[in-house]
Amino acid sequence: MKSYKKQHKPASEFESRSEYLEHELQIMKPRRYKLNLPGRDFRFEWEDLVPALAGTLGIIAMYSSVMMAWADGLTKAWDHVTLGKEFAIEVSRVEMIIPALLFVILASGFFNPKANLAGNHGPMIPIIASIALAGAHPLALAILIGVFGLLLSFFKGGSRLVDLTSKGVAGGLLIFLGFMGALSQIKTIQTWSLGLESISVKARSMGYLGLIILGVTVILYSYLARIDKRWLAIPTCAATALAIALIGGAGFDLQFTTEMGLPNLNPVYWWGSTKEGWMLGLPNTQHFIASLPFAILAVAMWSPDFLGHRIFQEMNYPKKTEKVLMDVDDTMTMCSIRQMVGTAVGGGNITSSWGTYMIPAAIAKRPIPAGAILLGLMVIAVAILGTPMDVAVWPPVRSIALLVGVFLPMIEAGIQMVKESASAQAAGICIFMAMVTNPVLAWALAMFLDNNGLIGDKDRPEKLSTMDRLIIPLTILLICIAAVLAVGMLNGKYGIHALL
Repeated sequence: MKSYKKQHKPASEFESRSEYLEHELQIMKPRRYKLNLPGRDFRFEWEDLVPALAGTLGIIAMYSSVMMAWADGLTKAWDHVTLGKEFAIEVSRVEMIIPALLFVILASGFFNPKANLAGNHGPMIPIIASIALAGAHPLALAILIGVFGLLLSFFKGGSRLVDLTSKGVAGGLLIFLGFMGALSQIKTIQTWSLGLESISVKARSMGYLGLIILGVTVILYSYLARIDKRWLAIPTCAATALAIALIGGAGFDLQFTTEMGLPNLNPVYWWGSTKEGWMLGLPNTQHFIASLPFAILAVAMWSPDFLGHRIFQEMNYPKKTEKVLMDVDDTMTMCSIRQMVGTAVGGGNITSSWGTYMIPAAIAKRPIPAGAILLGLMVIAVAILGTPMDVAVWPPVRSIALLVGVFLPMIEAGIQMVKESASAQAAGICIFMAMVTNPVLAWALAMFLDNNGLIGDKDRPEKLSTMDRLIIPLTILLICIAAVLAVGMLNGKYGIHALL
């Protein structure tokens, strides 16, 4: 079989840029856990800059949100802990430097391009405050997530769960998560623009600025979709939102406070005592017990998260590109190790497959390695420079980047997956259950019902073994129910308090 290098052809030999990129995907042969080299195994293309930039903007927004949630939750949970914005930024920079070098550049870039980058677990952000108030410890949580994730990946559980999730269930999950995420970002922009009234006397009439930014974003995104350039959405729309906000007079709200330099990279500083870093010290047995249900919940939510990202590749890549599709189990392995290492050196991120990188990369028809290397370098550069972080976390830039780069494409992908009536039925039940409870319970219940022919395709059970049809889905459902009840995720809707 000819190597990638021998099969490569210059872009000038193809009628269109798209045909060239598709040919590149078809001839690549990534080496798992072996050294992959530029030129021999893959090439850098200017399209790789788009997912790299999108992933950088997305991860800054996600990391800062996670660390601020930890800071607020731990400050409320512990009498001796007082954490603020400076702490959140410093921890974010730690997360951006060491994991980016080890698990983005080296792991996904050079040694296993079939593993998607280990990024952020977005669906867990809203419950981080609850995790802290429950008495959990970030390091204990990370160790448990890492152990559970490695066990699941070792037994190929991740890929099996993906196979057991039908298009209808997956589509419904994507639509719900995309819709809820889009609403949250729209609300963030509205709140930001209305809040400008209290910042400056001259800004009393600037509540309309958010509406203008959203309106222009819709038009620009629609135009990029029309000309088949959606992969440019994040940098183009984010830059446009920044320009509109500045021209509209909101520049006084953009504060540059992060100085250039390296954060404290000494793990002892972060975890060594109750007077520095996280101010929590090392975790004890009680911390591990309190963190246990949240760790189970996080890992249980990995499979639908990974599934959504792989679907974007399958939908946008041409045929005969199976070798470059992300491997769910390899991605789970990298996420598990990155979770433990990243937190051990002082971080606090809850890890999952990197959606703000994978989704634009799939739309741009680019494989994982080249963009991963560029993204890793960008993330490290931003963490050291400091000032770009202030721009990236500014509400109009951060929210628009997440809106057009993650949530709108999720809605579109979900809709495309439910064209058949059987799939639409499964998707509808999944969305309804997610509204009634939460996405993880909805996924588990819909998968169980779908695999047993109670919703969706009635012939589906005949294609599955008893293990795949009944035992595995029922076990997953019971685990998810136990985890959700244990951590009190239904308290806000139904007043069902946490069992632990």
